[in-house]
Formats: sequence, structure tokens, C-alpha cells
Amino acid sequence: MNFEKMSDKEILDIANPIMDNLMEASTDIDHERHIRDFTDRMKRIVTKDYLQKVCENYQAEKGYFGVRDPVAVFKRPDSAAIVWKQLFTKAKGEHVAEMVLVHQNGRFLCDHAMVF
Repeated sequence: MNFEKMSDKEILDIANPIMDNLMEASTDIDHERHIRDFTDRMKRIVTKDYLQKVCENYQAEKGYFGVRDPVAVFKRPDSAAIVWKQLFTKAKGEHVAEMVLVHQNGRFLCDHAMVF
């Protein structure tokens, strides 16, 4: 899979549902659903206890995820990095949501994600 040959729209059509699931599962603190589209590397990092702590912390501080709008898609041969403008329900201002999308074993998967 060569991400450089894909359009931004094609990549966003794949990445948005994955990020939607990550955010919804994070809001519900549902580990099984949250890691559904993770690479094995990410699954080793995001344990059930880790997810619980991270979600409780951001929900207390920032609230829940609000509107998310794409800002940029960065393409590499083996991956794409997607950046969104992210709002929260409690925290004022604009935040950044990002994800690295890869293709492994016939599936598109998340190999990195962060909101800051």
C-alpha cells in the first residue's frame, strides 16, 4: 500500500471512522472497542489500566471530545499522518488530534494517536 498514491479524501474516508471509534470508545472507557483498529505495537502500549487513567484524566480536565475538523494529511509510502483541529466540551480553545494510519495484513490500522 502506497499512501502517496491515495488522495486526501481517500485517506480521510478511512481515518475518520477509525478516529470516531477511538474517541467514542475513549469517552465510554471501553478498552476492547478502543484498541479494535490498533496495530499490535499500539495494543502493547494501551493497556486497559493505561486507558482508564488517561480517559479519567482528560475527561476531568477537558470534558469530552467535541467537533473535529481535518487540517492536513501527510503522506509517506508506508503511512499517512492525519491532523485534525479538535474541540472539547469543557476546555476552551483549539486542540490537535493526530493519528498515523498504516496498512498491515490487509487492514488499515492506527499506529499512533494523540490529542493535545
